[in-house]
Amino acid sequence: MKSDFEIAHEAKLELIDSVAKKVDIPVEKLEPYGKYIAKVPYTLIDEEKVKKNKLILVTAITPTKAGIGKTTVSVGLALGMARIGKKAIPALREPSLGPCFGMKGGAAGGGYAQVLPMERINLHFTGDFHAITSANNMIAALLDNYIYQKQEEGFGMREIWWRRVLDVNDRNLRNVITGLGARTDGKMAEGGFDITPASEIMAILCLATDEEDLHRRLDNIILGIKLDGTPLYLKELNVTGSIVALLHDAINPNLVQTIENGPAFIHGGPFANIAHGCNTIIATKMGMTYGDYCITEAGFGADLGAEKFLDIKCRKAGISPVLTVLVATAQALKMHGGVNEKEISQPNVEGVKAGLANLDKHIANMQQFGQTVVVCLNRFASDTDEELELVKKHCEEKGIGFALNTAFGDGGQGAEALAHLVVDTIEKNPSKPLEFIYDEADAVEVKLEKICQKIYGANRVILKPAAKKQLERIKQLGLEKFPVCIAKTQYSFSEDAKAYGMPTNFDITIRDIVINSGAEMIVAVAGTIMRMPGLPKSPQAERINVVNGVIEGLS
Repeated sequence: MKSDFEIAHEAKLELIDSVAKKVDIPVEKLEPYGKYIAKVPYTLIDEEKVKKNKLILVTAITPTKAGIGKTTVSVGLALGMARIGKKAIPALREPSLGPCFGMKGGAAGGGYAQVLPMERINLHFTGDFHAITSANNMIAALLDNYIYQKQEEGFGMREIWWRRVLDVNDRNLRNVITGLGARTDGKMAEGGFDITPASEIMAILCLATDEEDLHRRLDNIILGIKLDGTPLYLKELNVTGSIVALLHDAINPNLVQTIENGPAFIHGGPFANIAHGCNTIIATKMGMTYGDYCITEAGFGADLGAEKFLDIKCRKAGISPVLTVLVATAQALKMHGGVNEKEISQPNVEGVKAGLANLDKHIANMQQFGQTVVVCLNRFASDTDEELELVKKHCEEKGIGFALNTAFGDGGQGAEALAHLVVDTIEKNPSKPLEFIYDEADAVEVKLEKICQKIYGANRVILKPAAKKQLERIKQLGLEKFPVCIAKTQYSFSEDAKAYGMPTNFDITIRDIVINSGAEMIVAVAGTIMRMPGLPKSPQAERINVVNGVIEGLS
């Protein structure tokens, strides 16, 4: 099997104008970034078409460290649907440089189910992440200057909430002290960095519906608490217009192409373990405007990405999937069935059987939302027919549609069975209207309990003092109506990253709460999860190089 890199470089790309024409995107409206990428103005969204066309969610069982292959399935499904005569457009998230150079390399799909041009998508792309990073850190600089310039007037901050961000994995920057040196070097203060996908600016960009909404949300960011106990909003600095200017291009979604030259939108990139894990509302609605079907994914397992996609993104955008595709692999099922991670590529039917409890819990979770679920099994060369047949029969017994996916090796042809299953299921048994896990009117504590108990299977929620303090602030500020985004390990339903399968008899500890008043959501930090990841012992950066003018190692 050729590498992702080799496959991507052998593919024949079409000019982006040609790709746009296939779905009637007006070429004269494109803003090209070279020959194969373009920004598409968000003003082209047609809300009537959004209401009429169909949204498909791709999510997954609890992943392994190697992932499950949601992007490969999302792209492959679009390829397969094109082969059976359906107009389907994937709407995906942008890769972050942190993971690209850290644990897993690129994030543009794989094999013969990629989006292209792979290197540009995985690296600087159209500069959206840089714009978000610059906007976030510009706010930090403007805030520090505001405090510095007004200190002689008696102004001061009791607490500063706003943190800087960087799109790298750097544990040394989690906690820092700024303002060291002479008096003119600023006021000394404790601070820290999160990774760019965890920035509130990222969440705001992903949840904003247009530039006016973007401005309104930025205005409402709470930067911290003043000496008099009142919040300091970004609008008080009178700089929101300058931040909108930094994001003026970034708000428009990016058009690229699949390996089989179909259109794909890629825009926004929050992680589902530390943020809400979905691409932008704008890109999803753009996909629904120009495709009869729009295929989008939510990060990590369904307990994280899909829950937030439905409870936060769909609630706010007024959209709802007609179907959820739940992606699994035999190897991941073995790991959740108690097989040592180093041995999951070896045949083990009993391991697969034991791991089905994890699959079943994710199915049940999606059904709580009223979603019709089909299971897609990403086939690996090491999988045995007996293992695959076991999963198929299990799904059949539960009345759940099942299809194997081999798009990684076979492109669209390998996803035709999945495409037929998806189309047939939507026609015969589409999802019911969304039933959210919690009501907006619920207290934040109640929202946390409902997610942790109904979705994770926890016994109870334990609130640490810092979290309790923030809950009181949320009540004082009248922000209880905001949805909740739980930051938690992606490797388990619990807060213990090593508790695979279907853990029971556990609690969820909320150690802190972050108020994202601009993004209009409450971020609850569970367990020991960090919003600035670290690098592994052998980062992918060791394998990335430029050879004869060509970037290698991103796959």
